[in-house]
Amino acid sequence: MRQSLTHKILSAHLLSGRLDEGEEIAVRIDQTLTQDATGTMTYLQFEAMNLPRVKTECSVSYVDHNTLQNGFENADDHLFLQTAAERYGVYYSRAGNGICHQVHLERFAKPGKTLLGADSHTPTAGGMGMLAIGAGGLDVAVAMGGGAYYLPRPQVLRITLTGELAPWVSAKDIILEVLRHLSVKGGVGKIIEYGGPGVKTLSVPQRATITNMGAELGATTSIFPSDEQTLTFLRAQGREEDWKPWAADEDAVYDQELTLDLATLVPLVAKPHSPDNIAPVVESVGTLVQQVAIGSCTNSSYVDLMRVAAILKGKHIHPRVSLVISPGSRQVLTMLAANGALADLLNAGARILESACGPCVGMGQAPSSGAVSVRTFNRNFAGRSGTNDAQVFLASPETAATCALTGSITDPRTLGEFPQIPFPATFWLDDSMILAPANSTQTTDVIVRGPNIQPLPLAKPLPDTLELPILLKAGDNITTDDIMPAGSKVLPLRSNIPAISEYVFYKIAPGFAAKAKAAKQGLILAGQNYGQGSSREHAALAPMYLGIRVVLAQSFARIHRANLINFGILPLTFVNPEDLGRLSEGQTLTLSVLKERTRHPEPFPILIEGEQKPIWVQHDLTERQAKIVRAGGLLNATKNKVL
Repeated sequence: MRQSLTHKILSAHLLSGRLDEGEEIAVRIDQTLTQDATGTMTYLQFEAMNLPRVKTECSVSYVDHNTLQNGFENADDHLFLQTAAERYGVYYSRAGNGICHQVHLERFAKPGKTLLGADSHTPTAGGMGMLAIGAGGLDVAVAMGGGAYYLPRPQVLRITLTGELAPWVSAKDIILEVLRHLSVKGGVGKIIEYGGPGVKTLSVPQRATITNMGAELGATTSIFPSDEQTLTFLRAQGREEDWKPWAADEDAVYDQELTLDLATLVPLVAKPHSPDNIAPVVESVGTLVQQVAIGSCTNSSYVDLMRVAAILKGKHIHPRVSLVISPGSRQVLTMLAANGALADLLNAGARILESACGPCVGMGQAPSSGAVSVRTFNRNFAGRSGTNDAQVFLASPETAATCALTGSITDPRTLGEFPQIPFPATFWLDDSMILAPANSTQTTDVIVRGPNIQPLPLAKPLPDTLELPILLKAGDNITTDDIMPAGSKVLPLRSNIPAISEYVFYKIAPGFAAKAKAAKQGLILAGQNYGQGSSREHAALAPMYLGIRVVLAQSFARIHRANLINFGILPLTFVNPEDLGRLSEGQTLTLSVLKERTRHPEPFPILIEGEQKPIWVQHDLTERQAKIVRAGGLLNATKNKVL
């Protein structure tokens, strides 16, 4: 059988298993990526493995999340990351150099290679023809040490693009249309592979916008072929030698297929509070806007911001609107400054933020109370902006810039002639803010640790019997932002698990941490898609520290389920989803014979205190995952050599 692009890359990197549906496979990882909100824990975990140096072709440590230094914590973490990178042979991208996904696309991503990143938007590099997967930091640490990355054999969904985008319709509208079709759960267990004649009309940055937001579908990753557009981008980046053509065979077979005619698309928005709450812009026209935020890893490329500058040139934003712009990289910002576009943005009233994630992770620029904020970001979960009652719409840079001018949600097609932005033949190149790793004879043993960097906590092995109070009953689509919030107050504590654990569920269940500590151990109940969103492993690590031993849900998001397993928390699902209604906070559940029951996939009963009829649950752990849970997590399993 002829192969999809996905299967070609997986086959070239397959270490164990078969590409048969449902079977767990292990793949070799060529590159890894961390950022400073996940990186400190990743390098503490790598250090615990007692390895002298990373074994990947390329590993990069980025500083882009915690750049707001209103205390010593973030600066201390950066120094720790810089010295750890020097010690272990890792590239280090300094604060101000740019957002990890934008910089990685510019300077490191290679077609046909595999990338594992401790950030859920790592699939951005799929726009380069790379198989790029987001994961928890512990999985990334293992990959840095030369270990395999394990995943169930994913289904491959082919999305065939035909036609060409009309003026004022962008790559953002393509992925919003895909979200409208599939929802935030529609990509779970799938790799999304784009093909068809419409692909040739999209540049690498446009493709990267689409693969970036594939994470909001719950997909394992998304990927485009490597073709002439890929070569054009790499040549402009001075990396032509990194290009190789990669494409699916013409008669490749897919698990599912979907066709989109680009010519039929219109400007879209994702309305509050979910990336799949999609509607045409025209349906929200007239909604007053108080803030516009342009940038993030989704839409901060050179062409994106040049088009925004062209829209705003010679005009001024509405007096009621605050417009903030985050260039994706130092490369982008410098080019805007050199050609005068930065002045156009400033003269229009824009506030220019540093090249970092910033408002996308709640790091500053929270909207005013109840405000409508139009953002070119990838997520609009309630409260993620830093303002719990803000109404966040996701839109293209073109739509966002138009809203900034008019002060209300406006169809960008009303502006008239569409500004054409030529793709640069050459990008400005200066890698002086990326510190290359020293060779093995020049590494230092000195890793600098500030007082906020605390030892890594480990879970205890799984006992055979657990009596667990239900500490929280949650609903559907609980995000990792709900479990472990971000923002300027919490993010600086990422390397201090005792401190950050005080904030577990604090937005949706105030007092949860105190309740968990008083109970000493417990269980969380949830509905469908528990743990969607960011890859942050702290959403598993901090609950583990608080004594959570089991999460019982109707279904799990992929990365979060893997993180639960990695930290020794048993993920279970209901045999009968309606049984969730029988349970409530405060009840005590008894789980018995766990050591044997985790060895087999058969359903088993959980007893409810005071009731005769049990709840039947199940797990779909592989033999390897079951060993990890029984050992109390991946680090314990590795140290005890049980894998």
